[in-house]
Amino acid sequence: MNENLILIAEDDADVRELLSFTLQAAGFPTIAVADGRNAADILIYAAPVGLIADVQMPGMNGLDLCRLARRTPAVHNTAVLLFSAKIQRLDADAGMAAGADRYLRKPTRPRHLIAELRQVIADRSAALPATPHGAGGRPDGDPFALVGTFR
Repeated sequence: MNENLILIAEDDADVRELLSFTLQAAGFPTIAVADGRNAADILIYAAPVGLIADVQMPGMNGLDLCRLARRTPAVHNTAVLLFSAKIQRLDADAGMAAGADRYLRKPTRPRHLIAELRQVIADRSAALPATPHGAGGRPDGDPFALVGTFR
């Protein structure tokens, strides 16, 4: 995971800019994109600690982006907040079923957004298994080194 990096996927330029500004002011570096396809590529490449995605976007919607995050091992523990003007209970249920940690309605107060994001990141970090040594749990930090003897 890329520590503190937040990926924003939002097709409305004004909302995207406001989210980016709000998160940066709270100490989170951001990458902001206008559609789900670009977000999917960046999600896999950058491995952000958090993803804030609009539910309705061109290319790939927020629900599909969330599903992608949950089924991709490198980013399955990314905190996912779906952000939408669709506020029916059925919409929120669909977001949670897709694997979102939170379903927030537009508009939302910046303090509420930051608090929810921080809480989800903390919850997901606490759920990660501890490794006794560096990456991959090996003293040399090499997650790809062979373990054991093959004959």
